[in-house]
Amino acid sequence: MKTLPIGLFLLIMGARSAFAQNSSADQEIIHLSREKWQWMSDKKTDLLDSFFHEKSMFVHMGGSWGKEQEMNVIKSGGIWYKKADIHEVFVNVIDNTAILLNRIDLLAVVGGNEVTNPFMVTEVYIKQNGTWKLGSLSFTRLLTPPSNNDH
Repeated sequence: MKTLPIGLFLLIMGARSAFAQNSSADQEIIHLSREKWQWMSDKKTDLLDSFFHEKSMFVHMGGSWGKEQEMNVIKSGGIWYKKADIHEVFVNVIDNTAILLNRIDLLAVVGGNEVTNPFMVTEVYIKQNGTWKLGSLSFTRLLTPPSNNDH
């Protein structure tokens, strides 16, 4: 019976070690994602322009488009990403690609109307020349109502 606790301990320590090997890239992606939400909220299009990959794609409830159109939407206020309340974050780094999933409640102003929607947001990052760039941002509206938690 002593082998079960020892085996469990070794399994946990091995998992922690494996996590630690990827945690710096994971943490970098999580940090970049949070910065991106703030830049979008603040409409810092100069920072977003260099952060979004030239071939980046964006999928919204109302359509999908490339970088130029997303930049125009942010500049014009067509969508104001006012506040993203992040509830869960999952990251998977595969070579020079990182996939991040955020479960969020997004407070946005769309067409002059303030709305809050629960989303699972998929973000794909590509590392080129040592720098992470956003390659794709996709919003999937969840059927659950927005959370009432203040984060």
